Amino acid sequence: MIAIRLVGTELRRLTAGTMPRLALLAMILIPSLYSGLYLFANEDPYGRLGEVPAALVVEDRGATSEDPTDGTTQDVDYGKEVAERLLDGDGGFGWVETTRADAEAGVRSGRFDSALIIGPSFSQDLVSVEKYQPRQASLTLVTNDANNYLSTTISDTIVGEVRDTLAEEVGTKAADTFLQGFATVHSDLATAVEGTTRLVDGASQLSSGTTELVTGTDQLASGAAEAANGAARLSSGAGELSSSTARLAEGAASLASGLDTLRSRTRELPAQTRELADGAREVAGGTAEVAAVGDDAAAVARDVVTRVDAARADLEARVAALVADGTLTAQEGAAITTVLDDAREVAGTAAGAVEGAAGRLDALNAGASEVAAGAGTLAAATPELVQGIGTAASGGSELASGSAELEAGAGTVARDLGTLASGTAEVSEGAAELARSSVTLRDGTTELQSGLAELNSGLQEGLGRIPDLDEETREATARTLGNPVTVDKDTLARAGSYGAGLAPFFMSLAAWIGGYVLFLLVKPMSTRSLAADAPAWQTALGGWATPALIGVGQVALMFAVVAFALDITPVYAAGTVLILLLASAAFVAVLQALNVWLGAVGEFLGLVLMLVQLVTAGGTFPWQTIPEPLRSLHRMLPMSYTVEGLRQTLYGGDLATVARDIGVLAAVFLGGILATTYAAHRHKVWSPSRLQPELVL
Repeated sequence: MIAIRLVGTELRRLTAGTMPRLALLAMILIPSLYSGLYLFANEDPYGRLGEVPAALVVEDRGATSEDPTDGTTQDVDYGKEVAERLLDGDGGFGWVETTRADAEAGVRSGRFDSALIIGPSFSQDLVSVEKYQPRQASLTLVTNDANNYLSTTISDTIVGEVRDTLAEEVGTKAADTFLQGFATVHSDLATAVEGTTRLVDGASQLSSGTTELVTGTDQLASGAAEAANGAARLSSGAGELSSSTARLAEGAASLASGLDTLRSRTRELPAQTRELADGAREVAGGTAEVAAVGDDAAAVARDVVTRVDAARADLEARVAALVADGTLTAQEGAAITTVLDDAREVAGTAAGAVEGAAGRLDALNAGASEVAAGAGTLAAATPELVQGIGTAASGGSELASGSAELEAGAGTVARDLGTLASGTAEVSEGAAELARSSVTLRDGTTELQSGLAELNSGLQEGLGRIPDLDEETREATARTLGNPVTVDKDTLARAGSYGAGLAPFFMSLAAWIGGYVLFLLVKPMSTRSLAADAPAWQTALGGWATPALIGVGQVALMFAVVAFALDITPVYAAGTVLILLLASAAFVAVLQALNVWLGAVGEFLGLVLMLVQLVTAGGTFPWQTIPEPLRSLHRMLPMSYTVEGLRQTLYGGDLATVARDIGVLAAVFLGGILATTYAAHRHKVWSPSRLQPELVL
């Protein structure tokens, strides 16, 4: 077969001498050297950050932290804690503690890649929240991009991790203090709820007592009004009694005068005895009427005293109850009792006076009856009357004197009853005022009870909204508030190291470079085959097969170096080899077509395509971060699919993606072969530009 003979001929040409053999060996080694050296150099740069010098300056003066729950204090030095954490190896870099001046000079000269300065007020700023004077604590990071740009980026990351760790610690402590304050508020509010509950009960009792007070004061006012009315009626009766006693005194004076006249006119006595008897009967009727009025007045007085006593006993009991539960003060209760005592004293005095007057009126009535009987006897026994005229005259004088005394007593009774009426009227007004005050007090206590009930309800509702956490829950909550988000990493496919992460890119690039350098020695197409008019497809395959076979050697050696020397073990080894072989074959086909079609210009375009694919393949940063039109080139150029396929096979990714990438690379290979075949068909006709090209490399 012509293609096979062309391969053999080309291989014999390439191995015809020592230097060609060495050149062929170098071409086989170039991809392995490129990928191997790059991956070896970048195997684990983050693991060797401890060898990067960095300065650490600690100027923190420390601070005193106060526990707001119990007032205890403790000294803290967060700057020292940060320094210890970094110096113990948790800080990534090779930290060296030094002074600020030395650190800044070292970063400027390149002796240190960066410097972290912890200022004097670092700890004080962190605890400033406890005093409600919050200030943000700051770390000063000194960098110099002239030393190394990535060192600056890594320093930012490390300092950011330190800041996050400190923020978590301080935030957790602040949250714990905050939650402890909640516990104190909850306890105090629970005590307040208990107090308001007792206040509500007391207000309920006070409201009940004021209701009873209103009822009692209403009864007192009613009784006082009745007493005032009775005293007024009694005063009116006493006035009538005084008028009657005045008439009695006038009658008694007339009687005395008549007896004197009788005594001087004894001769006319028989004729006048009947007249005397009539007058005596008239006097007896008047005294009987007066005595009846006196008895009525005495009964009214006794009834008033009884009513006052009853009202006083009932009111004293009620006032004592109100004083006992605190509704009234002892002075207010004593004032009410004093008013009742005054009323009782006035009523008792008036009743005694009225009863005394009534007794004297009864005696007078009895005397008037005897006078009437004596006058009748006198009329019947005139002789005996003459003998007793002296005695009668003396009795008339006594009667006049007694009537005057009775008149004076009736006047006294009338005045006393007037005083009683005035006093009971004042008592009635005081009782009415007390009743109105009691109503106001009852309304106030009702409002107080309602307000306290509303306050108690609000406090209970607030108590229910304030968390009451046990110590374990409080600490867990504080930790969650200090670090509310945690990231659980679930890596579907893991590279394992920084070098392994770059392996797909460097191996793809090495395969392209390997194919590119092959055409520095290998002819892309046999001119002898073209001159012999061999089939175009065989000529194309013959020119492709030789560099493709060398590419197999390149891929095999590169895979061995990566897998065994650099210990980057692929998850799908067979898939990795298949993609590398197919990528090498496709890259060789593309470069062959460029060389066949464009010659030296095509060879230069192969170099340009390598440079373009360096930035479009997405080997380092995600390809989505590149701008247009580079993003469109990413979808068109073959190295993008080689990188993507190797990532899946090296790390254990999606095999469906691998199948798609293999399909794309196969299509690229087929396209390159077809382009070369068509070029071989055209190149059977020689042109002046082919015989003497404008540019030869």
